[in-house]
Amino acid sequence: MHSIVSLLVASALGAATWTLAEYGLHRFVFHGASAARPGAREHRRHHAEPDYFAPAWQKALAALAVTAVLAPVATLAVGPRLALAFTGSFIAMYLLYEWLHRRAHTHAPRGPYGRWRRRNHFAHHFQDPRRAQGVTSPFWDLVFGTTLPRKRVRVPRRFAMSWLVNAEGQLRPEYASDYELV
Repeated sequence: MHSIVSLLVASALGAATWTLAEYGLHRFVFHGASAARPGAREHRRHHAEPDYFAPAWQKALAALAVTAVLAPVATLAVGPRLALAFTGSFIAMYLLYEWLHRRAHTHAPRGPYGRWRRRNHFAHHFQDPRRAQGVTSPFWDLVFGTTLPRKRVRVPRRFAMSWLVNAEGQLRPEYASDYELV
């Protein structure tokens, strides 16, 4: 029987592993050299149309495929209970990532983390798509040297998120220190 501590450690490792997978997928698959890689086409479309997101059925299929591979491998490595904790946490973080990513595009930031997440992600979109690969965490960008310098994010007016502009299409004053419309 596994202790609660073992289950918590397995869960924490699953969540941390997702952040590395998020970084690796974003950097090497979605922005990698091969445009034919699964997900790369959808991701290119998301950059061309920032309010576009791949259909939910594709994301669910990806989660099922990852679970079908990850769970048996983890079970062989650490047994079924810890594997369930690890895999469940990994998939939960994937779902959290999807939610946080969409909210960055559709909702105004709340708090310092929301502010950081949006600035970082939109700098990736509009400043340098080879950098700022972490959508939910800066950790792997720091490890691999792909952070972006802190400066105002220049957002093309035609791609301005609805929360960033007022009814007249002008930058809301509360975001002027972080963004500018170009």
